[in-house]
Amino acid sequence: MLEIVQAGGWLMLPILLCSVLAVAIVLERLWTLRRSRVVPPRLLGTIWEQMRMQGLTLEDIQRIRAGSPLGAVLAAGLATHDRARQITQESIEEAGRRVAHELERYMNTLGTIAMITPLLGLLGTVVGMIEVFTVITEIGVGSPRDLAGGISQALITTAAGIGVAIPALAFHRYFRGRIDELVLEMEQEATKLVEVIHGERDATAATPEGGVTA
Repeated sequence: MLEIVQAGGWLMLPILLCSVLAVAIVLERLWTLRRSRVVPPRLLGTIWEQMRMQGLTLEDIQRIRAGSPLGAVLAAGLATHDRARQITQESIEEAGRRVAHELERYMNTLGTIAMITPLLGLLGTVVGMIEVFTVITEIGVGSPRDLAGGISQALITTAAGIGVAIPALAFHRYFRGRIDELVLEMEQEATKLVEVIHGERDATAATPEGGVTA
């Protein structure tokens, strides 16, 4: 492996750095975007059950807000449950934008890595080919074996760049889809909360074992 990196030249260094960064982002996002962490099951039903039984204090709302991204969105609605529906809706939407922004953290970086690593690889190949033809100009073709070896070394950076870009792009698309799904689920739960606290939805079936139902 070390020989391959050395053969690829100095442009292998930024490609390797991009690969390390991409792996770190992928691992972090896999952990952060777990469904059970972002959208805890039965959270809305548990909240409504507590509101019916003993009410929610400011400390309870703060605990819900800190518990999960969905909790942060629902807590914004609970904090304004005694206000007009529009105010509650606007508060939830503002919290939802902040949460969505947090869920999309590092996505631009991962997408950038997927885009620039093939270009870095191509640049390395171009630089290597320039060096090969410079040698040909100065000393002639020489041994075909030596010439083929120089060209193969020049192509190493392209292979490395594509090898980093393909999984980075795949995970970028996967995380984008996961984020869209999670945001949609949070929107649905927030809508249920608004309808319940403003009397537009029957919450008698809300229990810790199930969500709020119509």
